[in-house]
Parts: sequence; C-alpha cells; structure tokens
Amino acid sequence: MQKTNEALCWTDAEVIEIQSVGEGMRACVDVADALEPNEGFFVGSTGSGGLLVCSENRVTPGYPPRIFRVNAGAVHQYIWREKQTKYLAELSGGALLTAANSTKEYRDIVIGRVKMERRPLRKLTCKTSEGVIISVMLQESESVYIAAHNGEPLSFLEVKEGDRLLAIIDEPGRHLGEKIEEEIVERS
Repeated sequence: MQKTNEALCWTDAEVIEIQSVGEGMRACVDVADALEPNEGFFVGSTGSGGLLVCSENRVTPGYPPRIFRVNAGAVHQYIWREKQTKYLAELSGGALLTAANSTKEYRDIVIGRVKMERRPLRKLTCKTSEGVIISVMLQESESVYIAAHNGEPLSFLEVKEGDRLLAIIDEPGRHLGEKIEEEIVERS
C-alpha cells in the first residue's frame, strides 16, 4: 500500500435502512494481486458516495478465502478510481482500479477478470454526518464484508440499523465517469 492523494473525502455513515430487494446481477472483481482483509473498493448506487467493500480474504462458512476478490455488488453501481467512476458492468480484465484500505492508503491494482452472476441482493441506505445519503446494493452472502467506521471488516449479513460504516462522499453529476457541471438528481 502507498499513501496517495486525498482525492476522496473520507467520512463515516450511519445505516438508516436495510432492505432485501430480490435477485439481480452482481459483479465480483477479481484482481491480479493479493488483497488484505481490510482492503477493497469504494462502491455506491449514486455519485453521492460509496462504502468500502472489503476483499473476500477470510474464511467464512461455506466459502474459502479468495484473496484476489471483492464481491462489489449490483452491476449498476459506481466504483471509484480516485475521483473518476466506472459502472461495475463496464469493468474488464487489464484495466486499473484504485484499491483502498481502512487506514486511507491507496494503490493501483490490475483487474484480472469480472465475474457477474444472478444472486439475492440487499440494499443499505446510510446517512453521513454531513447529511449525504449513500446507498449500496450488495449480495446477501456471508462472504461479503464492508468496513465499519473504525476500519474493521464487518460481515454484511450482520450489519444493522445504527451501525456506522466507512464511507466517501462525492458530488453527483458524471458523464462517462468524469465529473461535469450539471444539475442532476439521483435516487436509489
């Protein structure tokens, strides 16, 4: 890991709603390197911000560790590379992403492949102390972990209303991943 620019505005967000939403396509991002247990990618359903989804670098019931994988959630979501975003569905092998860990360190990492499959999904809606609403839609699976506000990986299935999670805030308004000056409203 290396410290890089502070392009992302780190904060924490309180979970205000949890909702099972049925099945949808989710994307696992498999990288060409080993990830630490508290390392992963920021993902979110809107340009307002995202949560740190951690690697599958731990033993869970029914799943062996996948030190190269982040189960990043529903294919419509944004994934951040510094201040730029991509949709999970647009990612492919050979591209670079920015992996982050819970101590605010970053590194560039190469995507090996993206694996998309239909799975049950759960939506988390959170609110930051700045009043920003952030939502994510992740697979309902014991192998999915997100970073708690203290940086510790937390099982997604154990998250409850009132929990505080590590987040980034950003401004909506993007065209092909680049920020644009435009009035935009996103609801998730």
